[in-house]
Amino acid sequence: MSITYLEAIREAQAYLLRNDPSVYIYGQDVGAFGGAFKATKNLAKEFPGRVIDAPISEDAMVGSAVGAAIEGLRPIIEMQFADFSTVGFNQVVNQAATLFWRTEVPCPLTLRLPSGGTSGGGPFHSQCLESIYARFPGLIVCTPATVEDAYSMLIESVMLNDPVIFCEHKYLYFHLKADSLPQEALPIGKARIAREGRDMTIVTYSAMLHECLEAAAEMAQDGAEIEVVDLRTVKPIDTDTIIASVARTGRLLCVAEEWPWGGVNAEVISRVVAEGFNLLDAPPQRINAKDTPIPYHPDLWSVHRPTAQSIVATARQLLRN
Repeated sequence: MSITYLEAIREAQAYLLRNDPSVYIYGQDVGAFGGAFKATKNLAKEFPGRVIDAPISEDAMVGSAVGAAIEGLRPIIEMQFADFSTVGFNQVVNQAATLFWRTEVPCPLTLRLPSGGTSGGGPFHSQCLESIYARFPGLIVCTPATVEDAYSMLIESVMLNDPVIFCEHKYLYFHLKADSLPQEALPIGKARIAREGRDMTIVTYSAMLHECLEAAAEMAQDGAEIEVVDLRTVKPIDTDTIIASVARTGRLLCVAEEWPWGGVNAEVISRVVAEGFNLLDAPPQRINAKDTPIPYHPDLWSVHRPTAQSIVATARQLLRN
């Protein structure tokens, strides 16, 4: 019996509600309706009074969660789409992120952001905001790319005493499946070598992991062995694993679905250049989404974000350098 990425998120929340009375879920339509993507389906029945529908005010949702966290609860806040979290941005970055540093009172809240593009999603329901939140000290930003990580990292996120931005990719909800839930997992903050190689390192995360693995498999047919690093967490970034990979391969390509300006790719390349410049045999490269609002039309969307084909083209050019 297989389990989807979305079901893993639901099972993680059920586990948390079952094992910790301080956990509750708050968000728009998370109760009887089960959430916009059914990530909380049937949880309101199983845990009455702890899966609570919120008004259409993301600002109020996050603000109330900060207050609840101060009083010792561990709220899980579901945004219907990551894009809408910007309405509560002030509460996240000026209240939750700074609370411990101002008061020495922990703020253990988890903000679930259904992130990334799907065909026809358009500019208001498809954004990747991980880099925006990663800029702010005090926040942890998770970007699980597998069913196993969606489950284990969400449980760990809620158990942490820090505010966590949990970016779960909508495209993976139903497209990704695993045979079972994990018994063990890497901790938050530790990257994973998803594929070993000797000729080039590709650093990526979230849904782009699967595009990169497909690209690496295609290039293997030509004899190129590509190492793929799944960051798993973009704040903090596991620089040691990245540097060690580049030391083995001598080349670096960073791939992310978000926009190019000031993003995770730029941060990774900056760290490698600063700490491992002597390891590079060619200038590092990056692939991002186009620097435009996300288009509605499926044909435009398919060329707006990186794909296995565009990754292969850039990787081949980098190997020639």
